Parts: sequence; structure tokens; C-alpha cells
Amino acid sequence: MNEELANDYLQDALKVFRNYKKLGDGAIRQLSDEEMFRALDAEMNSVALNAKHMAGNMRSRWTDFLTTDGEKPDRDRDSEFVIDGGTTREDVLRWWEEGWRTVFAALEPLRAEDLSREVTIRGEPHTVLMAINRQLAHYAYHTGQIVFLAKHFKSDAWQSLSIPRNRSAQFNRSMAERGTK
Repeated sequence: MNEELANDYLQDALKVFRNYKKLGDGAIRQLSDEEMFRALDAEMNSVALNAKHMAGNMRSRWTDFLTTDGEKPDRDRDSEFVIDGGTTREDVLRWWEEGWRTVFAALEPLRAEDLSREVTIRGEPHTVLMAINRQLAHYAYHTGQIVFLAKHFKSDAWQSLSIPRNRSAQFNRSMAERGTK
């Protein structure tokens, strides 16, 4: 693989992961404690469950990323979808932050030559590039669920995390003006 392209990919992957964290942070910050633990129905995950599951996945996938299987023997995935009655917002935020720290600690030291290395997830071989792409897709999925739920619960009080509705033209103008300075 072209070294410059590989380095660009790694930097972009880090940027995208950071953006997913930022979106999740922005959505979670807008929620009350009650809203954080509320699900739309019995089959739906709450924001807290999504964050707990993501944190469990992050710990498992990214701890000793290059040297051990991404499905750690001590991971209890099913328990990631259960919230104990005493679980607090602070617990959820701690899991969330610890998970993301694990992601960044594994990704930041990677070099171009690492992308073609082989790692396993549940015994299935992946190149590092494939493993990163797998997690990018997985975290996009669950971050989208978090944002969806937060936006649903906040309704008219929702504060946009991107371009607010009916403000695209204004945003495009400001971007164009920024580009000419």
C-alpha cells in the first residue's frame, strides 16, 4: 500500500472516530438523566445501553489490538444490554469515556505498515484496515441511534449537532466566505 495514502487513511479514520465521539457527546449532553435511560419500546436500546454496549465493544476490540483477538474471553456481550437499577449517568459517562480512550490509545500509534497486518475478531482474520473499517461502521450505527433518540426526546428543544434545519444556504455562504479569507 502507498505509504502516503495509508497515513492519510489513518489520520482520516481518527478524525471520523473523533467526530462520532463528538456527536455522541453532543447528544448525551442534551439529555436529562431520565431520558438517557429511556427506550422507545421493549426491543429498543436506550442511549445508556448503546453507550454501554459501545464501551464493551471498544474495550474488547481495541485492548491489545495488534496482539490478541478482538473478542476478549472475559467480554460478556449480553450483559452490555442490561442496565442495573443503580446505574447512574456518571457510570454511563465513565464507560463511554473509557471506551473512547481505548480506541484512541490503540489507533494513534498505528503506522502505514500496520494497515496490512493481520488481526482476528472472533477468530476471523482481518487486516488492520478491515478491522478499522468494521469498527467505523459499527460506531456510526450506534452513534446514529444515540443521536436519533436524543433528538426524539428533545424535540423542539434539540440543539443541532450539524447544520440546523433550513440553514443550509447560510452555512454554505459562511463556508464560502471563510474560503476567500
